[in-house]
Amino acid sequence: MDYRVDDRALTAEAFLAFASQVWPGDYDAERTRAALARTLNLTAYDGGRLVGCLRILTDGYFFGTITELLVLPSHQRRGIGSRLLRLARAHTPTLLYFGAQPEAESFYEKNGCRRSLAAFVLLPEAGGV
Repeated sequence: MDYRVDDRALTAEAFLAFASQVWPGDYDAERTRAALARTLNLTAYDGGRLVGCLRILTDGYFFGTITELLVLPSHQRRGIGSRLLRLARAHTPTLLYFGAQPEAESFYEKNGCRRSLAAFVLLPEAGGV
């Protein structure tokens, strides 16, 4: 397994092909390209194939969040997500806040993450981004 920190070679097309296997959706390539440029991208490749990705969005001082941690279903339960979390801890400039799906909470706890504040969602107004 090849792990990369701050993977600037990660293209929107490669990320979307990968992400749609985990989170199917109709994603825009240009908006994805802009999003990837704003995050620290930690990736896992198996034989050159993208199989895992953790993205960190941070201001570099006060705040950071894990926007998502995705591992292909065919590669789950092999330690890839755990390794990406360890890399995130080693390379983040800030404390990381993030939400988790209920079925993933034990995974995060097993990997040293602690429960924190409750999460809230504030949706943009109609016509917003």
